[in-house]
Amino acid sequence: MAEITDAPTIPDLLRRRIGATPDREAMRYRDGDGWTSLSWARFGDLVRELSLGLIALGVAPRERVAILSGTRYEWIAADMAALDAGAAVTSVYPTTTADECAYVLRDSGSVVVFAENAEQVAKLRSVREHTPEVRHVVQVEGEPDPADDTVLPLRRLAELGRERDPDEHERRVDAVRPDHLATLIYTSGTTGRPKGVELTHANWLYPARALRELAVLHEDDVHFLWLPLSHAMGKVLEIEMISTGMATAVDGAVERIAANMAELRPTIVAAAPRIFEKIHNTVVATVRADGGVKLALFRWARRVGARTSRARQEGRRPSPALRVQHAVADRLVFAKLRARLGGRIRYFVSGSAPLPHEVAQFFDGAGIAILEGYGLTESSAASFITRPGEAALGTVGQPVPGTRVRIAEDGEVLIRSAGVMRGYHGLPEETARTVVDGWLHTGDIGELDERGRLRITDRKKELIKTSGGKYVAPTHVEGLVKAACPYVSNVLVHGDRRNFCVALVTLDPDISAAWARERGVPPGEVSGHPEMRALVREAVDGVNARLARHETVKDFAILAEEFTVESGDLTPSMKLRRRAVEQRHRALLDSFYATVEHA
Repeated sequence: MAEITDAPTIPDLLRRRIGATPDREAMRYRDGDGWTSLSWARFGDLVRELSLGLIALGVAPRERVAILSGTRYEWIAADMAALDAGAAVTSVYPTTTADECAYVLRDSGSVVVFAENAEQVAKLRSVREHTPEVRHVVQVEGEPDPADDTVLPLRRLAELGRERDPDEHERRVDAVRPDHLATLIYTSGTTGRPKGVELTHANWLYPARALRELAVLHEDDVHFLWLPLSHAMGKVLEIEMISTGMATAVDGAVERIAANMAELRPTIVAAAPRIFEKIHNTVVATVRADGGVKLALFRWARRVGARTSRARQEGRRPSPALRVQHAVADRLVFAKLRARLGGRIRYFVSGSAPLPHEVAQFFDGAGIAILEGYGLTESSAASFITRPGEAALGTVGQPVPGTRVRIAEDGEVLIRSAGVMRGYHGLPEETARTVVDGWLHTGDIGELDERGRLRITDRKKELIKTSGGKYVAPTHVEGLVKAACPYVSNVLVHGDRRNFCVALVTLDPDISAAWARERGVPPGEVSGHPEMRALVREAVDGVNARLARHETVKDFAILAEEFTVESGDLTPSMKLRRRAVEQRHRALLDSFYATVEHA
């Protein structure tokens, strides 16, 4: 496939893919209760029409086109259309507030916005006076208000494109260069204003070539894509889908992930750790509710799986007795889990945050491989990935081909590769602080093992230093607690400049609701119920027994509401906005330290 992977730009990559496999399935998308497929040739027709439509609207090379939408096949078509027109794409999360949208659109200078539906159009309309550069809005779903002549439906954009000369599209594609800006992704940021990360065509094509060289993905794979395409990890998968030619089913509805996997039977699915935690916790909560023989069998199978996983991690072949036990556990327990996930998964890919060890070991023992990866938006996402068959739980694998890594004296991970960003948009001083002599300062603390595999231990800026001068890695402790209790969805460990650590805990709404129904507990009383607190306390105590004394969580509170993006507690990529959560719950956190009984 050299003719594909040697493409110098993303539009040329797509053009070569269409030429190589025009009749193969490119993607499928939800259409009522079923799925509709698009071949590469048909997808190429759609992209060309939309691209020429943008040209008809006056979009010039190097201008910005924004996409404000959840994950759907039209997102990919709009992205490719803008790139084919020689423009760069500004990705905007659909959960972004109106004020944040205005900031991103104004800072990026976007002139056209693809808005998913009437709700997103209304958001843009509310800040129109603050975004004078936006000339047109294209509404992807539904019909826009006919009284607003600045908004046109997606079908009308395609119609405008069909009225243009197709050669104009080819000329625009030919004029794109590898060093041209392809994407502006605004980092969600756990503090302060988001920064626009400038990523070129060459930046994105680098991880695509690297992953192709590793042969992690194949053209015969069935790929299920639900990740936000506004996130760098989703974008890498979009480019990889074109590079490999694999069929991709696209549906961004999080609530349908499990049902879609059972229906689509994919071979490759990428997800954030929270999804794997959710699957794990749902299974554990279900068998706990069943109790009796089922619970005993599950616990036995899990122990067998853990022993098998440990043997593999240590490079040992499981003993004959253990192999027999695992075969029985597989037939009675693990095979059923794999069937619920479609039964054909070759690999899950996990990224964006560390995967808790207990969760990773559970899946490994169940015969489900999770390849952990690591990268930043600033490095085009894919910088490290676990090689198939070489998993070392707790690491994110070795660098992808062409990436160099160095650990600074303070433990910070430094990366150098062709994927490192061009810079932060309009922020030369910030860029100079982040990329020094070609090395990207990631802000993550990590270490390399004897085989060059990277282990991320925490964020440099998020390390807690207690009043006793001891350092605590909060994400490590938070991950342990989440893995220890199936009802917990999120945890924030607090203790910076305090004399001990405490935690704020939120409950998984689906799993805790099932628990409440079985006991007749009103939904609003679950977080304060003594039995639920006892379950969380049991988990916290179990975690504390494995930690150094200064790392232990002395007390905790169960919050009535889950952390959400909408409340400002989570970034759009589901990371904790630690400072925002601490500020919002300042009085509660302070109350833990109001007496000296824990000191």
